[in-house]
Parts: sequence; C-alpha cells; structure tokens
Amino acid sequence: MDVISVIRTKRDRGELSPEQIDWVIDAYTRGVVADEQMSALAMAILLNGMNRAEIARWTAAMIASGERMNFDSLSRPTADKHSTGGVGDKITLPLAPLVAACGAAVPQLSGRGLGHTGGTLDKLESIPGWRALLSNEEMLHVLDTTGAVICAAGDGLAPADKKLYALRDVTGTVEAIPLIASSIMSKKIAEGTGSLVLDVKVGSGAFMKNIEDARELASTMVALGTDSGVKTIALLTDMSTPLGLTAGNALEVRESVEVLAGGGPADVVELTIALAQEMLAAAGIKDADPAKALADGSAMDVWRRMISAQGGDPDAALPVAREQHVVTASASGVLTRLDAYAVGVGAWRLGAGRARKEDPVQAGAGIELHAKPGDTVTAGQPLMTLHTDTPEKFDYALASLEGCYDVAPAGTDFTATPIVLDRIA
Repeated sequence: MDVISVIRTKRDRGELSPEQIDWVIDAYTRGVVADEQMSALAMAILLNGMNRAEIARWTAAMIASGERMNFDSLSRPTADKHSTGGVGDKITLPLAPLVAACGAAVPQLSGRGLGHTGGTLDKLESIPGWRALLSNEEMLHVLDTTGAVICAAGDGLAPADKKLYALRDVTGTVEAIPLIASSIMSKKIAEGTGSLVLDVKVGSGAFMKNIEDARELASTMVALGTDSGVKTIALLTDMSTPLGLTAGNALEVRESVEVLAGGGPADVVELTIALAQEMLAAAGIKDADPAKALADGSAMDVWRRMISAQGGDPDAALPVAREQHVVTASASGVLTRLDAYAVGVGAWRLGAGRARKEDPVQAGAGIELHAKPGDTVTAGQPLMTLHTDTPEKFDYALASLEGCYDVAPAGTDFTATPIVLDRIA
C-alpha cells in the first residue's frame, strides 16, 4: 500500500477500499504518511466526497487508532449530546446536570473554542478550581457519583482524529462533511455512550450556513451512529442569532446558572429542554419532566455536585473583565436582525476565543446583549456591552460588529425563526 495511490484514487473520484482506508489512517497516526500527503487526501475528499461505506470505514479506522471506553458498570443508561458549535451556545452547561437529574448518566466529552465558536471547557474553566483534564478512572467516578461529567477527551481516544483535526484546521478542509461527520462520531462512538443526540447548527454563526448542508451532515452522522449500535438522533437548530444574551466564557457560565435556577433567556431554556427530552427518550427514560427538574432545583443540585467533584467552587465569584464598552442602537424601531457570526467574531477579538489551539483566553471577555430580534429599541439605548481586560481590543472588535444588526420602523411585523428547524432520526 502507498499513499500516492490512495490520493490518486480519491483525486480521480474513485471509491477508497476498506484496506486503503485502514492503512492510510494507521500510517498517518504512526507518522508514516506525512502531513502534506494527508492534506492532499483531505482536499480530495472535500472536493469529491465519500459514500456511506467509505465514511463508515474511515470512522471505524479512527476509532481503532485508540481506546474505547465502557460504561457498563453504571446503574443508569447513558446519553450524550454533541453540538456542531455556535455563538452563545452554552447549552451543555445546564443540559448535562438536567438530564442527570432526570435519571440518565451523561458522559460529556467537550472541547475548546477556536475562532468565533466558543468552547465548553473554556467556559467551565472560568470557575475557580474546576478541572477539565480527568483520567478515565476519575471520569467514571464523577459520572457514577453525580450522574454527569463534562471533561476533555483523553489522549487515548481516537488519536487519529486529533492529528487530522489539527491538519484540517490549517489546510482549508474543515468544511468537508465526511471529515466533520467522522471526526465527531469517532470520538462519540469510542466514548461508549449508549445514545447520542446531535445539535446541528444552521446559520451565519454555524459551520453549516444552509439547511441543506446541515441536513446532509446530520443524516451522515445519524447513519454512522446507527450503524455502530448507538441510538442517534439529530436536531437542526437555528444559529443565525446568538443563543441567549451572552457570548463569552464567564458570562455564559453566569447565564447557565440562571437557567438552572429556573430563569434565564427563553431561547436557551427552550433548546435545553428540547434536547433533554430527546436524550431521555433515547436512553429509554419515559416519565421524566425536564421542565420540572429545572423548576424544583434538582438540576441545580446536580450542577453543584458535578462542579465540586471536578475541583470547582460553585459558590465562587466568576471573573469579571476590567473594561467595558457600550454599543448603542443607531435608530428607534424593531430589532429585526442580529448576526451571530459578527457577535462571535467580536467576542473572539475581545479575548474570549483563540486563533490557535495554544492561545490563552480571557475568562471575563465577551459580549453581553441587551436586545434580541423582535425587541423594540430606542435610538441611543444600550444594545450590547463589550467586556475585555485589554481595552486596545475594542476597536478591533467594533470593526467586526459594523452592520451586524438591522432596526426596522416601529410597528414592523416580525416573525422569529424557530429554534428547532428539523429532526432527523
């Protein structure tokens, strides 16, 4: 087997054989196939695609590159959720303890932010003392004692994906649907969860800008999960507008705690409950009421135990940025558009995100929104507040927010886009 023939097969729109896929994934993981060769193959896959059999074998080969976890020792059924990423997408934070409060075990392996999309681990690390890195034994212990764990994937889980993910990020091949699907599902299947709900974002703040591409990605991932024996469902959800009223690390933790306390923005509550219902149904738990678990404080109790079990102090004050800048509405009327991508880039430029995996983030940086589409605004009123420790970043962030919203005359009819756009099972 040689890598040039594998590249040529896909370059010429051929189907890669199972043997070719197994060999190239293993050889790349071992360093036999060079980065420039794998980047050529990734570009060929981006341009020419893969069929279902190829994607399934590619995913299986990435799983086989490392270990597989097992939760058979738990007394509860397991259910996990994965989001394809967006702006203000703090849903994992209230969702994991909520589903655990309703009777499932939630082994949530999460990642860090890159570019305009926030990362769950970055958000939680704004809580003093909280640890993202757990051994498999520690993860199982937290899961067994609290019902939920949110942590980083260990180095032994799908190492081929870690290497390929970093390569895709710097070679313009992130958007390849077969590679997105296999990247996500190799980790989730290797993780060992019994059921999985996918939150596939659609819109300006998402990787998938239109619903057709999102539906293709969701269908591909549902098929991969189903073929591997994991009950898998996908919801397509709107990401044209930021979720909730915050984009940033500590800002989003604070908002998540509000949701767990029975309050919080309506869109965050709606999506959290919708995903919780899907996760519980997939896990075979039929009689639980997620809305009740939010209202009666049981989800908050799990949150506090989960944070404490990972070294965090749920009562500690969250970091606050040293500097703020207020952006005011330019006209009076109805706010009809607030672009998620622009807000995400603005938060990133303020220090909430990173351009490279190695970059640090500011815990208190981000953007706080004071109005959402459908709200009536008055010229000069605060529309958003920018937070950062480094005020020299304000101009850079403000440039990304130029033209990010529209205000229509008072009385203009406005119909909000539904949060859940479609369901694929």
